[in-house]
This record gives sequence, structure tokens and C-alpha cells, in this order.
Amino acid sequence: MRFQVSRQLLDRQLVDVEGRLVGKVDDVEFGLDDDGVPYVRTLLVGPGALGDRVGGRLGRLLVLAAERFVTDRPLAAVRIPFELVERVDSAVRLRARADELPPSPVEEWLRRNLIERIPGAGRAGG
Repeated sequence: MRFQVSRQLLDRQLVDVEGRLVGKVDDVEFGLDDDGVPYVRTLLVGPGALGDRVGGRLGRLLVLAAERFVTDRPLAAVRIPFELVERVDSAVRLRARADELPPSPVEEWLRRNLIERIPGAGRAGG
């Protein structure tokens, strides 16, 4: 599959196999095959990846703000192996369900510190 990373991957919505929005592609990680040809190895998602991509003071500020106000711990990017990509069109469509993907530190924090404190939230969705 050939594509332009900056035009067809970065900032695209990630959609799981059931049509649920998972996040958006904030950055990518490349690998080299046996012939030295670069390929997209991993999609990187989350404030940690976006901050690294933006770079400089603004990028550091994005990461620090998310760490301080959301998680109180260092934010690593969520890493989604490119093998899980089914196709790339108006969105990046995955061949996996959202619950099969690595968890987002931001979503875990929100669930633990906000959603679970809402009365009746434990019965939602099940």
C-alpha cells in the first residue's frame, strides 16, 4: 500500500472494525525492511505523540499540560501496529475492535476519575 503519510495518514480519524471512533493518527513510526526501504511500522496516538510531532516549546507544553491536568504521570503515545490497518480512505480503518487496542492513558484517567464517579455509570453499556 503506497500513500503520502502527511496527506493520507496524519490527523485522520481511526475507526475500529465496528465503526467506532478510536482516536486520530498523531504521528507515525517508520521501520526499514531488509532492503533498507522505509515503511510505516506503527501509528502513534495521543498527546504524547502529538507533542513530539509539533516539537519545540509548544509541543512540550501540550505534553506537560496533558500530564499535569489529566494523568499526573508521563504520557507515552498509544502504539497501534500498522498491520491492524485494513484500509486508508477518509479515515484509517482498522481490522480490530477498540477494546483489542492498547488503552489510552488519558481515557483510563477519565474513566477512573470522572466517569466511574457518575451515579449509575457502572451499569452503562452492559
